[in-house]
Amino acid sequence: MLKFINLKECSPTVDYALAVVEIEIENAKAEGVTAIKVLHGYGSHGRGGAILVELRRRLRQLKNQNKITDYFGGDEWNIFSPRTLAILNSDKSISGDEDLNKVNSGITIIRI
Repeated sequence: MLKFINLKECSPTVDYALAVVEIEIENAKAEGVTAIKVLHGYGSHGRGGAILVELRRRLRQLKNQNKITDYFGGDEWNIFSPRTLAILNSDKSISGDEDLNKVNSGITIIRI
């Protein structure tokens, strides 16, 4: 199962967005979710918004602490990426995701 978190919807602060994602990671583990798709946007200046930058920094820490398996940007969310294939091979139902194969830099995929 692919869980979806829309951070753009409520325009949260960076700290609030990170807290939401961490809570949802813990919930996803308990629910047996395979991956989480986080919609955070890309930022209005084309360099990546504050949430994108800080989210990926925090996810790197969580990966190093073995709290998540992997994470990557929406530019890798395609059937040619080994990281995506690892998720799709563990849960075929995710292959119907609307953002798969669309090179969306405004999302991040978290593998639980």
